[in-house]
Amino acid sequence: MTRLTFFGAAGEVTGSCTLVETEGARFLVDCGMFQGGSEARAKNLRALDFGFDVREIDFVLLTHAHIDHSGLLPRLAVLGYRGPVYATPASIDLAGVLLPDSAHIQEKESEWQLRHQRRGDRTRRSVSPPLYSVTAAQAVLRQCRPVPHGELVRPANGVEVRFHEAGHILGSAWLEVVAREGKRTRTLVFSGDLGMRGRPVLRDPENPLLEADALLVESTYGNRLHRPMRETEDEIVAAFEQTWNDHGNLVIPSFAVGRTQEILCLLGDLIRRGRLAPLDQVFVDSPMASQATRITLNHSVLFDDETHDLMAWLRDHPGRLKVEFVADAERSRALNTIREGAVIISASGMCDAGRIKYHLRENLPRAECGVLIVGFQAAGTLGRRLVDGARVVRIFGEPVPARARIHTVGGLSAHADQAALLDWLGNFRRPPGKTFLVHGEAGTMAVFAEAIEKRLGWRDLVLPKLGQCFEV
Repeated sequence: MTRLTFFGAAGEVTGSCTLVETEGARFLVDCGMFQGGSEARAKNLRALDFGFDVREIDFVLLTHAHIDHSGLLPRLAVLGYRGPVYATPASIDLAGVLLPDSAHIQEKESEWQLRHQRRGDRTRRSVSPPLYSVTAAQAVLRQCRPVPHGELVRPANGVEVRFHEAGHILGSAWLEVVAREGKRTRTLVFSGDLGMRGRPVLRDPENPLLEADALLVESTYGNRLHRPMRETEDEIVAAFEQTWNDHGNLVIPSFAVGRTQEILCLLGDLIRRGRLAPLDQVFVDSPMASQATRITLNHSVLFDDETHDLMAWLRDHPGRLKVEFVADAERSRALNTIREGAVIISASGMCDAGRIKYHLRENLPRAECGVLIVGFQAAGTLGRRLVDGARVVRIFGEPVPARARIHTVGGLSAHADQAALLDWLGNFRRPPGKTFLVHGEAGTMAVFAEAIEKRLGWRDLVLPKLGQCFEV
């Protein structure tokens, strides 16, 4: 008997973690951190009480490196897990950047709380210790075992696993797991996070198996459609033309992993096709984005054919797109002396931390400048306030007038939309024995379930709740 227990991403989009129990093994698919909202820390603390002895877990399968899928791996190891973590080579490399950074942020937050407590700030009742240290994050990376896409691995007796291209971020995969039970086998498919077809940089998601006994499919955008890529390109071109005509700078808040690399490829492709003039002042001002870009280039085998062609064109035309990866803080500060013609791509993507705040402080008050929003902006973030039309925002505690033009671009999500998800599911020859909708808000999953029933005729759909257990 195969059993699935949901410890995260059940009725919400973070904290992905599923316990799988078969006759031959007990293992986890992902071990992600809950993110966003005031309850995230409490959820992460509760998640650490997994309801089982972590030392009895035989192995972990990681679909990709995003923190909502990998972020509690160090804590799992701190609690006693010593087994292997299987992931693609690119996912392991990205986790080597993301996990220590996550730990560093937690350590700095605890230090800040401790300082305020010592100063007698009575609003700070207690200091929240980090879930894990940088040392713990670096240690768990030594437990990672690389498995290239398409290669078969047998992590335990009676269990076979294959990683397939998911097209979400570099190294992302959906999983095919075959578990033997006596003379029978159970085939489980875990979608992880799926990307959109025809997007820059990565290969398209590989089609799923023809059949499965159980399927876990993400539903992040299962209730909506993304804007077509052509319209997205038009929006980007319009933002550049407006800013150059006004003789200003264009600031682009961007997620360090995935989105920054996609933006660079888009700019190169728009220049190649003559939709943008050559750019000679493009700055990537984010140490993590610089690291992620180096890792991306080291895994060019994962690029789609169009990106390989673009890279060859850029090598043959070195003056068309000049990109500087800013290393030190002094050079970062010097960017703010440039009065026009600069493209500054910086993290964080929602403008709430990092070097982007300094560039916004300098460029937002200037009506000739532009801010290009290329990703989702969560409620309560500085980026969301800008998108909502705030005339004045606070940066580093000081009021900053927002006179720059705010350009919001749709269509660059790394997640498949409803149509893409349905197309992917439509490749199954027959409905899976049981389909679990995960990694989506409850309302979104309900809409997606209705769409699956209407288009594909599937009936055995489950919207699991946190902690629920099901037999396959």
